[in-house]
Amino acid sequence: MDNTVVIQAIPTIRRDLGMSGSAGEWVTTGYMLMFSCLMVAGGRITDIYGCRVGFTTGMTIFTAASAVCGLAPDAGTLILARVVQGAGAALALPATLVMVTVGRTDKQRSLGTIVWVSAGGAATALGGPIGASIVTYWPWGWIFLVNIVPGVLVIALGAVVLTSKAENADARVDMPGVLISATMLFALVYGLEAVQRDGWTARPVLGVFALALVAFTCFVAVERWSRDPMIHLGFFRNRVFVGGLVSQMLQGMGFTAMLFYSATFMQDYLGFTALESSLVLLPAAFVIMALTPVAFWLAGRIGPRVAVGSGMGLMALGMAWFSLVRRGDGYTDLLPGVLTVGAGSALVMPLAMYVLKAIPEERTGVASGILNVIREASGAFGIAVVGVLVQDLPGQASAAATERFRHSIASGLLLGAALVAVGGLISATTLPRRHRLKDGAAAEQASDDVLVAAGSGGRRGRSGLHSYLDENLRRGLPPPPDGWYRPYDPEDSETTGPLRIPRGDAWETEHR
Repeated sequence: MDNTVVIQAIPTIRRDLGMSGSAGEWVTTGYMLMFSCLMVAGGRITDIYGCRVGFTTGMTIFTAASAVCGLAPDAGTLILARVVQGAGAALALPATLVMVTVGRTDKQRSLGTIVWVSAGGAATALGGPIGASIVTYWPWGWIFLVNIVPGVLVIALGAVVLTSKAENADARVDMPGVLISATMLFALVYGLEAVQRDGWTARPVLGVFALALVAFTCFVAVERWSRDPMIHLGFFRNRVFVGGLVSQMLQGMGFTAMLFYSATFMQDYLGFTALESSLVLLPAAFVIMALTPVAFWLAGRIGPRVAVGSGMGLMALGMAWFSLVRRGDGYTDLLPGVLTVGAGSALVMPLAMYVLKAIPEERTGVASGILNVIREASGAFGIAVVGVLVQDLPGQASAAATERFRHSIASGLLLGAALVAVGGLISATTLPRRHRLKDGAAAEQASDDVLVAAGSGGRRGRSGLHSYLDENLRRGLPPPPDGWYRPYDPEDSETTGPLRIPRGDAWETEHR
């Protein structure tokens, strides 16, 4: 909510502090950049030191920085405090997903994720109206000062109820990985922000993206060499994890682009006020919150592959429906498309839970950080990509210029719908078919799936593979999460006839 609330206050803050336009942008950009580039590191800290340390430390930094922001006497102090505030948020947020998923039963995990998702949806929906109300009736500093009391309360609550037990207590923070990943994410997110101002071909933009590419190459090399890497590269051999991240990226790109450009469309083309345009999208938020529990139940009954894939299909349909709006259409004409998008979004909500379930629990913090970075970056990516098709509406525009503007917005919405639809296809082919892998039955199901993939050569491998998994169970090792048992050919594998026995994969390495 803090990010969406501040957006409403930027004009007032700029006037009161005498800030330039670029300085005003840094009030939001500085927070977002630090939030994005430290999120994975925050997840790793949670993995090593536990939820209590990760969450309470992050919230302490966030709350203290909120107080400084609210009392900031000048632009420099405000921007610096916002950067620190973003760092605190990056430490705290991954821990919130870990605390509702790690060590929980499936029912608890579903309930916790429902609450987590609903809170995020409510914050997104209510942030704008709350921010507008505060700057209308109180000084803008209260946008930040209202964080202090709830911040202190949740810090105290976290110190009492959260566990200090870490899943990876003997691990160390991979500082080279932290620094290089932060550089990579900073360059990527900053580049996407710069695209909106300067375009894709501007030299500064190309230079920043080049830095991101160099940092990515260095990160892969460092993580391969590290004895205790921040991110096991073996994660990216997991079809559930990778498919879920790609689906999340495409869904975020399309949905955020719709939110961003539909507001422009409604105000500049349909003549809605800012308040009226915000109210148009509000029913979608309520539909998401109402249907999210149904989505988790449905994913458990028919499997996330069908539920999430269908949800993205519904989202794409609603976005395409919204693109058919014509001049003179009112609130009721927009509502069917908006409600369809909301219903589809609700069905997509279980995606995060299944992505995290595909990763060993002692690495859930890092996986949560990666997932949240994908969410953050996908919005900037979507605005930049869809923005290639969108034209500005000039003042005193002719009928032809107005129609070109409508056509460009409609094309952008259709492109966003296509991105979401592709994400739905990926979800429908990579996520689990149905909810499974419980207790000892997991190993049996794992072996059966590998043998099916092995084909006719599985007869000799069947006994060996059952022995391999049974031996792990006798040693007290948990069965592999869904997705890890899928066969692949790691670089150090040994071929035993037509069946390749996984060796050195991330799951097995973690539990040796």
